[in-house]
Amino acid sequence: MVAAAKTYDYIVVGGGSAGCVAASRLVAEFGARVLLLEAGGDYKDWILKVPAGFSQILGGTKYFTQHFTVPQVQLGGRVQMIPQGKVLGGGSSINAQAYMRGRAADYDIWGDMTGSDLWSWRKILPHFMRLEGNQKFNNGWHGAYGPLRVSDPGFICEMSHKYVRTLQGMGVAYTPDFNNGAPAGVGYPQVTTGGGRRCSAVDAFITPIRGNRNLEIVTGARAERIVIERGRAVGVDYLVAGGRQQARADGEVILAAGALTSPQLLMLSGIGPADALGKLGIKVEADLAGVGNNLQDHCGAPIAAAAPGNYGYFRQDQGLRKIANGIEYLLLGRGRITTTGVEACSFHVPEDGSGDPVVQIWCVPKTSYIDEDVRGVPDIDGVTLHAVLMRPRATGWLRLRSADPRDLPLVNPNYLGHPDDMRHLRDGMRVAREILAARPLRDVVTKEILPGAGAADDAAIDEHMRRTVKTDYHPVGTCRMGREKDDDAVVTPELRVRGIDRLRVVDASVMPKIVTANTNAPTMALASRAVSIMKGVD
Repeated sequence: MVAAAKTYDYIVVGGGSAGCVAASRLVAEFGARVLLLEAGGDYKDWILKVPAGFSQILGGTKYFTQHFTVPQVQLGGRVQMIPQGKVLGGGSSINAQAYMRGRAADYDIWGDMTGSDLWSWRKILPHFMRLEGNQKFNNGWHGAYGPLRVSDPGFICEMSHKYVRTLQGMGVAYTPDFNNGAPAGVGYPQVTTGGGRRCSAVDAFITPIRGNRNLEIVTGARAERIVIERGRAVGVDYLVAGGRQQARADGEVILAAGALTSPQLLMLSGIGPADALGKLGIKVEADLAGVGNNLQDHCGAPIAAAAPGNYGYFRQDQGLRKIANGIEYLLLGRGRITTTGVEACSFHVPEDGSGDPVVQIWCVPKTSYIDEDVRGVPDIDGVTLHAVLMRPRATGWLRLRSADPRDLPLVNPNYLGHPDDMRHLRDGMRVAREILAARPLRDVVTKEILPGAGAADDAAIDEHMRRTVKTDYHPVGTCRMGREKDDDAVVTPELRVRGIDRLRVVDASVMPKIVTANTNAPTMALASRAVSIMKGVD
């Protein structure tokens, strides 16, 4: 039985990066009465708040929803897991904290695809800057006074330094700032930390307004459907603590549940492909063929090598080293616990031989690799170069498994499903090997252990990629924005859901093309821009 409904100005479904930003701006700047619904728990656990903590929970905990893909035919039938944050703050509370924006061209493409001047680098850059409290930069690209603390890594190991020096020796330019709209070269990406602590979307946007009576946060609340009456979104049905509740909105319902949940919730509410919904017995409220299509995600594959000498993080989380690192952090607020353990990266493989790079390589100063298909890699002192495909051409899809909200959707990311993706990532594998063969890395690397020297030709490298490629945790695009006559677009340039009044989507699912960057910072800027569009302000 559904309890009597409370009424708000806005209901924000999803308390992740986008939801926290949207709720914060609506309450703090516009005095709106906002209900923020989050399926996971509150952001309280200490391990979430130290930069190194993410590596301790990455293997699967209560802070993730684990989505398993349909078998990937092009990868030999592999089924992969795509974890999504299930805690207040979403991905910002459990990620590796990289603060990357991507190319100016990424956002200009959004403007071209929507036929609107609402979206472009020029329009979204002010939102990156207004949210950002950079601890190093204060210039035309960066903000120094926003609530989201951004800084250099708190600790950088010698392996990361060797990586950066190696690339420079190969003629790759050192880049002090990857966030000026043209990421290239090699360097140390900034992270969403400050004072040796993670700065999540909760820290930045929710904690300052926790006491505001206009904000109500309900955690452990699984949204089951959007309440639609006469073509208008008027509320949300959700399950919390074993009981069903309904909340009503005088203004709008705002979806911010992420690229794997927002389209699911739309379809459960009767918004999606009419034929598919009808087969599940779901009443069709709006026939939108594009809901769940256009799924894009960054994916990558590794080259791993032995490199004895304690240059990285081999067994730094075990025994006496773990104790010593903990004491240093507790007493002095510094040391290895202030880093995520991934401190350097570089960009490579210009698309079709010219233009911007399409592959990013991360230097991971250890060989252990959390993925079921590559657990045979020995846990030894070494380094992994993780090559990531940043602008995949293959797209996938998401479908309802059933009409039951408890059933996770069917997900097909279609990794390496386009021949150009195979070619680009293969080129990235070869670049990674060239890096390991150059000084000073060559001086410490003793042996390639994955895939091994025997994997020399294209066929062997391709087989290695199919066996090891995995998500980089950045699904986007399943409720994409588009032009008025674009039949596959789900939302308008204003992010209104087509065919339904007073319903918007403000998360990464609306991105028509994935950005050349980790998606956390872009998602927050997108949500801030969405609020400005909603309220008619710049």
